Amino acid sequence: MGIVSIRSAENLLKKAGCKRISVESCEVLRNYLENVALKLGQKAWIYSKHAKRRTLLKEDVLLAIDSLK
Repeated sequence: MGIVSIRSAENLLKKAGCKRISVESCEVLRNYLENVALKLGQKAWIYSKHAKRRTLLKEDVLLAIDSLK
């Protein structure tokens, strides 16, 4: 089971205005979000290690978000 549930993906799509949503579309969105989150976490951890810290900080995540744009 993934970190993002099918139900959460469905809720996001409904919030975006979708009326009818297939399970497959929710699975695709879930997989995409999990992949982006994984890449973001890896990048943030690199920033944390570069700063010689063992704790991931908010600033590391924000830097990683900026770098992925």
